[in-house]
Amino acid sequence: MDSLPFVSECEFNENFQAPDISCPFHLRQKCLYLCRNKKTLVFDSRILLNILVYNWSGFMNTKKITIMEKLGTLKITLFSLVFLMSGSLFAQQPSLQFYRPNNKTGLNVFESPKEDTVAYEGLKVRVGGDFAMQFQALTQSNTQGNLVDLGTDFNLPSANLNLDVQLLDGVRMHLTTYLSSRHHNEAWIKGGHMQIDKLNFITPGFLENVMEYASIRIGLDEFNYGDAHFRRSDNARTIHNPFVGNYIMDAFSTEAYGELTLQTGALLAVVGLTNGKLNQNVRLNPNSDNKPSFYGKLGFDEQLNSDLRVRLTGSWYMNNGTSTGTYLYGGDRAGSRYYFVLHTAPDETGATQGNDFEGRFNPRFQKLTALQINPFIKFYGLEFFGIFERAMGGNEVQGGTEGAFTQIAGELLYRFGMNEEFYVGGRYNTVTGTQLQDAEPEMEISRFNLGAGWFLSKNIITKVEYVQQKYNGDAWTGRFAGAEFNGVVVEAAISF
Repeated sequence: MDSLPFVSECEFNENFQAPDISCPFHLRQKCLYLCRNKKTLVFDSRILLNILVYNWSGFMNTKKITIMEKLGTLKITLFSLVFLMSGSLFAQQPSLQFYRPNNKTGLNVFESPKEDTVAYEGLKVRVGGDFAMQFQALTQSNTQGNLVDLGTDFNLPSANLNLDVQLLDGVRMHLTTYLSSRHHNEAWIKGGHMQIDKLNFITPGFLENVMEYASIRIGLDEFNYGDAHFRRSDNARTIHNPFVGNYIMDAFSTEAYGELTLQTGALLAVVGLTNGKLNQNVRLNPNSDNKPSFYGKLGFDEQLNSDLRVRLTGSWYMNNGTSTGTYLYGGDRAGSRYYFVLHTAPDETGATQGNDFEGRFNPRFQKLTALQINPFIKFYGLEFFGIFERAMGGNEVQGGTEGAFTQIAGELLYRFGMNEEFYVGGRYNTVTGTQLQDAEPEMEISRFNLGAGWFLSKNIITKVEYVQQKYNGDAWTGRFAGAEFNGVVVEAAISF
């Protein structure tokens, strides 16, 4: 402060009014002062915002200021903006109630915890993000020999913007924006929800004996069917996925929903309702039936001792409509992690086949009932996660009644290091079934992953995997007949 005596003389006051905008020295020295005093970041950020506003609205329009002074002030403005952004990133993020951290600390956290460990101190805003980039070296082939040649290069980076806000005691909001994804290069809202863990806004202590165990979620976002969605890559948020790709039948959708979760001791239960629509639309047509989707979960999750944790859950999803409920395995609009696999080269007419979601499988049943069972065991550094899933159709379609598919997956990891910052592991995933009941032969897809990863910090991860996926059996036709892709993918990601 002694080296910057002007600070006490500057025209900033308790209301954060603007400084003398005709004095670029004031602005320049103020920025230097801010750089030397990062501990007062909140105060400094507000000053910087004032500098930005007044630079553009006042100073840059002042005719008395020379071109060189304006250029100098432009540099100060850009510096202030960079400082504001970088300072915000490195500042201590506020702690939120009943919140799953978006970093390594959130590994193996499933439902939001019910421990009331964060005191309510008024409105808090947590701005976070996710960034991911892959280096892909895959090859592919099929019986027809018409798949595109894949090179060795980088994929388009992806990014998320996350906004979490503590609105009231026990009430917070979450919003995710996909800034860039494979399927949509432009920014768009993935979804958002409000979570209620206390009802004190009705009256202090209202139903507190119930809300000690209950959480309510309302919004348009991913809903809690199965446990696999807690470990999947969500566009750029890949820090909780030990591998690059998600499962072949990727149970994930964003729909308008309401959900009640109960957690007491080692037991948990979830019950929820969605409108069954990925794309919201109030218009009706002759085929609209607007049947809702019902889903739920029952489970056991216990830290048996300091070294052993056991979790087992069973989930269900049901929709009897023909115009809703068809998006459970096709609700991710970000795109597949393995770029341009199973895309065909142009034929003699110039036509091609393939989309941004290849490598996954969606049964596309119109009347869907799905069951998913998930065991999870962690013993010291050894970790196992599994999936047994059955997706069954029930609608009468041309050729008969919809069939069923079974997904089985097992993932075995070993985490090691001082803070388990390293891991190695493998995953095996199969999907078998038929589109119609009693159809022969069965369709089969198998995938094998072998990978390793390193958490450089709790916010930074790099991972490498070998992947091989095959389309087996005589049921596959066209470009899928005898199709296979394999190779190595490297991914680096940041989440905060």
